[in-house]
Amino acid sequence: MHISIVPETLFHIGSFGVTNTLFTSWVVVLAVCFFAIWFHSQLRAAPGRVQSGVELVVESLLNFLTTVAGDREKAEKFFGIAATIFFFILISNWAGILPGVGSIGFHKLHEGKEVFVPLFRSVYSDLNMTLALGIFVVFASHIFGFMAVGVRHLSNFFTLRDFGSSFSGILEFIGEFSKMLSLGFRLFGNIFAGKVLILLALGLIPFVVPVPFLGLELFVGLIQALIFATLAMLSFATWTKAHTH
Repeated sequence: MHISIVPETLFHIGSFGVTNTLFTSWVVVLAVCFFAIWFHSQLRAAPGRVQSGVELVVESLLNFLTTVAGDREKAEKFFGIAATIFFFILISNWAGILPGVGSIGFHKLHEGKEVFVPLFRSVYSDLNMTLALGIFVVFASHIFGFMAVGVRHLSNFFTLRDFGSSFSGILEFIGEFSKMLSLGFRLFGNIFAGKVLILLALGLIPFVVPVPFLGLELFVGLIQALIFATLAMLSFATWTKAHTH
């Protein structure tokens, strides 16, 4: 049984190393794109079961994110990006428990030893991937803030009005960096811990015992995707308001 916190490099494109987590994310993106293209071609005025199911999920997610944003118009404005984050995290997490993920791969020599390199690995069991998503959400929220209120957005962090406002602005600025870390580490910790738990259960009793853990992992994957999309929508909605002191 091999548990590694560092993803394995599969191949290089020039000097850029492609890890198994990055490769898995590309497969997930392609799968989602193919489904979206197929689904769009099947849209009908009288929806079938698949279309009705997708519409129900999308409408339910939009209603939930509306309560987060506090405004239907604002929720619809950022729904595309928040929903993309939700579905990408959800499908990436659920793909991590598919047969073959972590078990299909090849052997290679590393420091004189033969090691097994899995071809696929759960996307968010890689801290690089979760931090990248956290950084994206924080930067995107401030880009939207600039688009909404202009240069006044900087007054949330830098102001010479008085000492209290200046100090709180600096703390707010530092807090944005800590938000990147908290978003990344929260998602990484839950997903990586779930993979380790399943691997340990499979190692002890490989048939019946792991089944409840697989169900738990599906639930955790859903909750983590929902939490991340919620925090993203909250951040987008917050920084696009015209703040007054």
